[in-house]
Amino acid sequence: MNIFPTQYSLLSAQALKNVIEQKYGFHEMSCRLLIHNVSDTYMLENQTSRYIFKIYRDAHRKLDEIKGELELLNILQEGSAKVAHPLKDLEGNEIQSFNAAEGIRYGVLFSYAYGEVVADMNEEQLALVGTEMAKIHQITANLELSYPRGEFNLNSMLTIPMETIKPAFIGLDEEYAYLRKAVNIVSKKIEQMDLSSFGYGYCHYDFLPKNFHFQEDGTLTFFDFDFAGKGHFVNDLASFYAHYFLQVLFNRMTQEEADRAFQVFITSYRKIRPLSEAEINAIPYFGFAWWIFYFKFHYDHFEDWSNFFFGPKFIKERVGWIKKWMDWYIVK
Repeated sequence: MNIFPTQYSLLSAQALKNVIEQKYGFHEMSCRLLIHNVSDTYMLENQTSRYIFKIYRDAHRKLDEIKGELELLNILQEGSAKVAHPLKDLEGNEIQSFNAAEGIRYGVLFSYAYGEVVADMNEEQLALVGTEMAKIHQITANLELSYPRGEFNLNSMLTIPMETIKPAFIGLDEEYAYLRKAVNIVSKKIEQMDLSSFGYGYCHYDFLPKNFHFQEDGTLTFFDFDFAGKGHFVNDLASFYAHYFLQVLFNRMTQEEADRAFQVFITSYRKIRPLSEAEINAIPYFGFAWWIFYFKFHYDHFEDWSNFFFGPKFIKERVGWIKKWMDWYIVK
């Protein structure tokens, strides 16, 4: 019997457990699905150990892109960066393949990032994030991976996303016109910057608190480098600042409190690697580009995981957030 065309399968946790135990020499593990969206994330654990097993989608990440992510993580781990890293099976393989309904899907076992998300970080935690982010940037500066990863530039962050999301704005002409105008303003501002003087290398590009864990002893671990690509390091600072924008937007803290917290992070970052005033002043503009880039991501993948919220209500709300960002942070 032919398998009906499928675009996004869900692999059995029990079947994965059996395969992983055999390939990695594990015993008495349990396996459960944690997240089913952009990719699928499973938790494997027994009484002594925990691991994360991630199943990628071909529509989101090709094999060479996965290899590039793993290559980057191995380089970071070798450089003593605090990252969850890929683990090899008994035969020395980092990538597993599964003949799923839609075709081959690839999976990787990662070390577990113990601890928990902390949204309201204290000064010690903020300083640690600044130090460890700077160390990651030190390691990836001028690095060239063997396998390709995307590049974050005006074309990929602004121009292509705006063309891609345009069909979603049918009946929302006012919102799209606003974004178009804002993109033109930000693009011109970035084009006027001396980007050659900015730090450049491989960025995480999603440095929100959901992607790093703190343990009680203060240990910090970064994870989810799925979007990692080449770009100016200010992109990572901008994505981290987006967290504070949302904290202010939802009245969880004042703008003054947010700026004070972010300054603790910046001060700590500068103790490890230089960061010019021009780069700091560029954060709002690269942060705007970050919002537009992820607008495209939601649009590209809404059929697979976000169709329950991607629609006119989501678009209007997100454009409203971007308007706030422009009003609060962008010099027009």
